[in-house]
Amino acid sequence: MVSHFEPAYLALLRSGELKKRVQAAEEQIQACTSCGHECRVNRYEQLGRCHTGVQAVVSSYGPHHGEEDPLRGHRGSGTIFFARCNLNCQFCQNSDISQQGHGRPVEPQELAKMMLVLQEQGCHNINLVSPTHVVAPILTALLIAAQAGLCKPLVWNTGGYDSLAALALLDGVVDIYMPDMKYADAESGLEYSKAPHYPEVNQAGVAEMHRQVGDLVLDQEGIALRGLLVRHLVLPAGLAGTGEIARFLAQEVSRDTYINLMDQYRPCYKAFELPPLDRPITGAEYEQALQQARDAGLHRFDQRRPRLLRILW
Repeated sequence: MVSHFEPAYLALLRSGELKKRVQAAEEQIQACTSCGHECRVNRYEQLGRCHTGVQAVVSSYGPHHGEEDPLRGHRGSGTIFFARCNLNCQFCQNSDISQQGHGRPVEPQELAKMMLVLQEQGCHNINLVSPTHVVAPILTALLIAAQAGLCKPLVWNTGGYDSLAALALLDGVVDIYMPDMKYADAESGLEYSKAPHYPEVNQAGVAEMHRQVGDLVLDQEGIALRGLLVRHLVLPAGLAGTGEIARFLAQEVSRDTYINLMDQYRPCYKAFELPPLDRPITGAEYEQALQQARDAGLHRFDQRRPRLLRILW
């Protein structure tokens, strides 16, 4: 347990490094390598694979009380939901946001204000949801917000298809990484999320995230301050490869990895056309996944079912 905490980005602010990261992120999207697609599009001139240019689009923001226990605490996690996504999951439960792009463009100054408002509302952290494709505007906004007094832990809540180049920009910036680990099999990643080499990109990214922040550290009230928290959605018929992912975490990352094995899968978006994704998981499938994780050596579980809340403007 830790009683005193300062977010990592404040040290970079004082040293001037945070401003340099903003400049590097702006250069990176001139031939974009922010995610595993590495489409190398100049996003100042055209949209990337993520259907995004330079400006971030925000769907909603506000205190979220349905996140994992160490994030939501008793005052909520300060979530900012970004529209669009670098993945195209065929079963996405928020496809109106991720695929259709519902939301509105915001300048970095407004994004910074959102962060500060969430802090004023007492949220335990600033939780950036689907941020991978908008690293540059996020870092610009963070610089503005930190200069104005932001001092909450920063959560990188990602689909897990982040490039190592993007993660290098976030080293010493992000306090809590919360990546999905969606698949252990490359064919599943390509078929169901249109993401080539998903396990390779995902596992390299998760290992790098852990190198940067270590295992999840909590304060005296059980609120997360720093570290890695992995989300894994259990899919029907074992399509997610839970056992392999659990073994990777236990053997290649840390047996003390905090993991949320999520049991709330239900068919959405295009899943009805893709059996066995056209049905919810069974209780037996979830219990098998949980046992596989235990057998691999993992022991820090969050078994709550995150509620899909949207806090609208």
